[in-house]
Amino acid sequence: MRGQWIGRTTGDQTGQIILSVDDLGNCFSGTAVTLPDDPRIPSAVSGFQTADKNQNFSFTAATVPIDPSTALASRWEIVRDRYPDVKKHSNSADVTGHYDQNVLEFKAVTDIDVRLETRITKEPISELSRVPGKKKTWDQYKRYVSTLAEKQYLYRGQEYPWTLRTAFHRRGRYNLFRFLSDDVRLLQRRLTARTQHVFNLQIPDENGAFLNLAQHHGYPTPLLDWTYSPYVAAFFAFRHVAKNPKRNRYARIFIFDQQNWRSKLSQMQTLNTPCLHLSIMEFLAIENDRLVPQQAATTITNIDDIETYVCGKEDEGQCKYLWAIDITQSERPRVIQELAYMGITAGSMFPGLEGACEELREKMFDE
Repeated sequence: MRGQWIGRTTGDQTGQIILSVDDLGNCFSGTAVTLPDDPRIPSAVSGFQTADKNQNFSFTAATVPIDPSTALASRWEIVRDRYPDVKKHSNSADVTGHYDQNVLEFKAVTDIDVRLETRITKEPISELSRVPGKKKTWDQYKRYVSTLAEKQYLYRGQEYPWTLRTAFHRRGRYNLFRFLSDDVRLLQRRLTARTQHVFNLQIPDENGAFLNLAQHHGYPTPLLDWTYSPYVAAFFAFRHVAKNPKRNRYARIFIFDQQNWRSKLSQMQTLNTPCLHLSIMEFLAIENDRLVPQQAATTITNIDDIETYVCGKEDEGQCKYLWAIDITQSERPRVIQELAYMGITAGSMFPGLEGACEELREKMFDE
């Protein structure tokens, strides 16, 4: 049952439903967001926890409406004036259902007798990217990126064509409400003792800067790192490639048309927004001296399968947002040497002892 399930509801209310379910060891816990087709009906979020991990389940879920002005969970008393055709809103729903590896189905009856049901089938997300990469040499890559408009694109370098997916989702976490209530609070308590700045997480810019700081120091978050520099991206693509790589392996650099993406799709800074989104942010470099030399930008998302989502938006808009270039790993020595001439090294990308030692290790050791 663990995972993100995206499907449609039938019954008294049709619309999209998004379930984000975590495995707690002896049971499952998660949220279900319903987005009705009828705009006169409010969207809602339900929190639930199963009694165990039996494939046949039943539970009662607490349900609250979503405030369309903030995209956050709210109380009916606050939002009901926006929905004059709705006399009551559900407080709970009794749910019964079944799941197996690829199918989740259930029926729900709310305390005001609204009946919903759904059946969702999903395939596992491939470890390899579904975005086809165009193979280029290092020289061809340099010529190509020199033709691209500055600041229109973001770049992301990876040592292999893995699918675009946040570390949060790769680690098997999906419930962002739980992440915000548990992980972020714990992170704030622990990191505050080690930072000079006390982050106020109620301020969006500081909240984003705090999550980005945790991300850059190895904590899995629903953020994905990008850069405005095609050469910084190349550094990250080849950084961990072996000095004597196999010729049939390729490093990958994704290119994302962030300017068109921002202009055509809503950008949201909150993690627990109900709608699926991939938003581009540029966070303040508070306690994070890596952001400036890396020319960093970040995507924040509540989506597990990012590539399928972007491809869907490309089909809807009949435009291209995301593509990739693959460069053979055998070109690593030349790439790293030329990037060093540009001043792009571990020492410049990671100011401090860690980066300095990595840069010297690159120079002094063969492996």
